[in-house]
Parts: sequence; structure tokens; C-alpha cells
Amino acid sequence: MRQNMTHLYFPPTLSRFVRGSVCSLLLASLLAGCLVFLSFTAHAQTRIKDIADIEGVRDNMLVGYGLVVGLNGTGDNMASSPFTQKSLVGMLERLGVNTRGDDLKTKNVAAVMVTATLPAFSSQGGKLDVTVSTLGDAKSLLGGTLLVTPLLGADGEVYAVAQGPLAVGGFSAEGEGQTVSKGVPTSGRISNGAIVERVIDFRLADMPDMKFILKNPDFTTAQRMAAAINKKLGADVADALDNASVRFVVPANRRGDVVSLLTDIEQIAVVPDQIAKVVVDEQSGVIVMGENVRISTVAIAQGNLTIRVTETPQVSQPSPFSEGGNTEIVERTQVDATEDGGKMAVLSQGVSLQDLVQSLNALGVSPRDMITILQSIKAAGALQADLEII
Repeated sequence: MRQNMTHLYFPPTLSRFVRGSVCSLLLASLLAGCLVFLSFTAHAQTRIKDIADIEGVRDNMLVGYGLVVGLNGTGDNMASSPFTQKSLVGMLERLGVNTRGDDLKTKNVAAVMVTATLPAFSSQGGKLDVTVSTLGDAKSLLGGTLLVTPLLGADGEVYAVAQGPLAVGGFSAEGEGQTVSKGVPTSGRISNGAIVERVIDFRLADMPDMKFILKNPDFTTAQRMAAAINKKLGADVADALDNASVRFVVPANRRGDVVSLLTDIEQIAVVPDQIAKVVVDEQSGVIVMGENVRISTVAIAQGNLTIRVTETPQVSQPSPFSEGGNTEIVERTQVDATEDGGKMAVLSQGVSLQDLVQSLNALGVSPRDMITILQSIKAAGALQADLEII
């Protein structure tokens, strides 16, 4: 028994039309997807923990002065670094060795500054990484050991004590006719080289309210952040105080669970806003433009004028058998002036960042020339953005 099958036949013209319609539909779908992706990217959301910090939850800088010993003749010169000699004499006296009045000539000791960062909520007995840098004329800290060095905070109190062998990434070697160096041999680190002796009393769980400090202050971002927190918690507990801070009141039912509450708030997504700004680094020629930069109607022309002056000395001699005349050197000067470019581009009202960059690239503008053009556009009042030169 034969099964009836229906076959659809398209004429060649209609077949090409169908295939073209399908391709057009696929292309339109692809473009629509790209536009949705670009729209989502342009308005990308960022977590609160990435755009704001909690007031009081911060690091503290520590600093100390100490001595590094065990250097292989690369330490400070006692004659040119008197503070190293006095520190060495004082340390030996505390250890019961009297060297006062003696002429110390050792080159195995170097005076150093020791720095570290005390994180928030550090505990007694915790370990910190420290950085050690020379203070005198020592050539290298390779192979040195830092002696016990108290690390002080801004209030003058000792918060940690550092000691240990240094890890130096650079080296230096020299001879009579050549010197080879790599990295910075006068600076080193000690991993877990300091022990925390004092902690800063900060009880986050006992705070009835707190502030979020925006890393990039902006009124719109602060308002959006407060609205997002209120929406997440279902209560009016956050309000924007200014463009840099958002005050948050801990709800009564979450007073004993502040850490979990802050974890939920940090994960809230916010769309940060920013002012239109163009940042220019004249030294390196780097230009960074924000998304909201707009240009009013303006015409831009870019060209280079080159003037070339050529001096060709020629010898002028009198005619043969003449009774008078002298041989002279006569200057022949040729001046050529050429102007490259001469192109002009017109930017319409309210063009975007992409339009501006494409127009300037079409003129063949180098980054150096682009800096001058941006400054001129700003001077003409056509750049609707802040121009910051660093």
C-alpha cells in the first residue's frame, strides 16, 4: 500500500525569495540579540559590596624603624649614615654590650623602615606581612635579617612586632668596569613577619546604624542604593545623606544577626551612575572617555604644516681672463611649505562617544593631536563633559 506524500514545489524565483527571507529573519534576530546584549551591558548592575564600603571597617597603617643585620658588606656606611651607628650602639647597650665611643666600621648592618597594614577585625596573635626598605646608603638587603621592630599606629601605640629573614627579589653585582642590577635590592618583604599585639576595639554587632561610603561619590548612585536596600528589606531603613554616604538603620528583628544582614545587603545589585568625564594623560597620550560624553555641533579640521628650508652653498668665480673679481661662496636658499591633511569633519548635535572616536579616527588623528582637539572642543563650549588632565 503506497503512502501519499505531498511535495511542495517552489519556483526558482520564489525559492530564492524564501531563502532570502529566512536569512533576513535570522540576521534580524541576531541583531536584536546583540542590541539587547549591548543594552544590558550599558546598564550593567554592580553589587553594593563593589561600589561602597562600610564606615569603620577599614585597614590601619603601621610603621616602625629597625635594623637589618647579616648583610654581606652591602649595608650602610657608618660614616655617612650616623643614625645607623647610633641605633646599633643603643641596641648593643640594651643587650649589655658597651660600644659607646668606639669607631664602628661594620658594613653588615642597615637602618630600615618597616611598614605593614593592620586589617579590620584582626585578633591578637595574628600574622601580618611586612615590607622593609632601606633608609641609608645600603646597596642591598639580600641575606639580611630584621631584628625585633615595634610597629606603631597613627596614635603612637604599638600594635604589632616584626622580625625575621627578608625575601629580596632584586640583586646587584658590580665590578671594576661593569654593574649589573635587577629589580630593587634595597627593599624586601617578610611573609607573616609581624605578630599582632594590640587590636582596635570595634564592635560591629552592637551598632544600631551604620554608613555605606561610596567609592565614587554620586547623588544618583546613592539614591538608587538606598532605594534598592529598602526594596530588598521591605522597610524604610536606608536613606542617602549626600553623594558619598548612605545611612542604614539595623532593623529591630535583625539586631543579633548583623553579619548575615550585611551579607544580604552586599549582594544587592545597583546600577551606578557617573558624570560625563574625559581624562587625559598628556605624558603617555592616554585618553579615557566616559559613556555619557556628548558633543554639540562642531566642525573639526586637522592638518600639519611643514616648512622645509634648504641651504645650498655655491661657489661664484669671475670670468676667465677678467681683470677684476673675487671667488665668493654664495648661499642659495630654497623654502618649501607643505600642508598635510586638510580634512574636516562635522559632528552633529549630541553625538555619542563612539561617533566622536570614529570621526577622529577617520581624520587619522594621533592620540597627541586628539588631546589638543579635545581641549579645543572644550574651549569652544562644545564638549558636554568634564575634561580632567593628569
